[in-house]
Amino acid sequence: MTISSSLNAGVAGLQSNATRLAAIADNIANSSTYGYKKVQTDFHSLVLGESGAGYTAGGVRASTMRIIDQRRSIVPTDNATDLAVRERGMLPVASATEVEATGTFSQMMLTTTGSFRMDEEGYLRTASGLMLLGWPASADGSFPAVSRETDTGLEPIQIDASSFSGNPTTEIGLGVNLPATETEPTASGDPAQLSIEYFDNLGKAQSLTIVFTPDVSGTTASNAWTMEITDEVDGTLVGDYDLTFNDTRTGGGTLASVTLGSAGAAYDTTTGTVVVTVAGGPIEIDLGLLGTTDGLTQLSDTFAPTGISKDGAEVGTLTGVEVDATGYVRANFDNGDVQILYQVPLADVSNPNGMQSMDYQTYIATTDSGPYYLWDAGDGPTGDIVSYAREESGTDVAGELTDMIRTQRAYSSNAKVFQTVDEMLQETTNIKR
Repeated sequence: MTISSSLNAGVAGLQSNATRLAAIADNIANSSTYGYKKVQTDFHSLVLGESGAGYTAGGVRASTMRIIDQRRSIVPTDNATDLAVRERGMLPVASATEVEATGTFSQMMLTTTGSFRMDEEGYLRTASGLMLLGWPASADGSFPAVSRETDTGLEPIQIDASSFSGNPTTEIGLGVNLPATETEPTASGDPAQLSIEYFDNLGKAQSLTIVFTPDVSGTTASNAWTMEITDEVDGTLVGDYDLTFNDTRTGGGTLASVTLGSAGAAYDTTTGTVVVTVAGGPIEIDLGLLGTTDGLTQLSDTFAPTGISKDGAEVGTLTGVEVDATGYVRANFDNGDVQILYQVPLADVSNPNGMQSMDYQTYIATTDSGPYYLWDAGDGPTGDIVSYAREESGTDVAGELTDMIRTQRAYSSNAKVFQTVDEMLQETTNIKR
């Protein structure tokens, strides 16, 4: 039994070292594979026990484990949709083959990095056939509540490369100085006119005409003006207001009051705004708060519209797609408009090393790993998403080559056991002679 157990232990040693060599070979082969997680091999002794007849060798057994929770350095790239996860969390992906065949997916997989590019149908996918998943945004850029413990609501991210964007104007800020000298009784009383471009609901450029008419009817400077706002689309008067300005030592030149005339909405003293309704809908115009210099002012003798601001944009075409640190997929247009289209969550499990390894550096949750939960990037235990970046391979080539030398010598030593047992059995045979 003792000699036979030596042979069995030798066989176990050869098999275990062969397993370790296979893991080393896999690690070295993937030393340049982005996001690869190294395989670690551990040996465990098998003890059969001792008896009065002698010691019986139990041998050894090898076990392997992929170190999925180990993160490596993040290296920069020149592609906006090359993504890597910094610290904890994994990106949700699906098989492109399944999506193309069925339009959806049945198995969500996870990965820590990927080089995603738009294909001919606008899907963000890798060269190996993985499609990035995300929650689609509503028309206003918000996201409805979804289950975070299932992949319900996730969709393959698809971008319309030929899409256009037109953002209507909803807010205008007026930073205008009116000349104080024009409200004196000896002034001409000529109005000052200002034209402001805005964008309608179809992305077309329209204009508002604002006419400031000074009040010169008094015997002293009135510090009063009439402001009339006309929508040039149809010539409609959409705003009519009486303005007065302070002439005090501390507040000279600031707005004192805004009174609604025949058109528009009343002045909001808490926000400093009025709302006018043009052909395409309401526009909020910021005149500035009473007693401040952040909007309309009346100073000196110069009409100076130096601080006009507005939102909205004309129609533009798509120029690129980026994913920010929180997972929002943003489409950039050549008119400066930015639209949020999707949100990419980060999945996390209790035991990442317990997940099942799949092809192309992807993994799926198992009972050993625990169920996944989909976090917003940067929330909870998860890190953030880094664009223009990839995660390096988890292989340390120098360490693997060192382990290879040790494994080779261990394998040779186990082979030596066979040679020794063979010589001992030969000696036993010679005794009979």
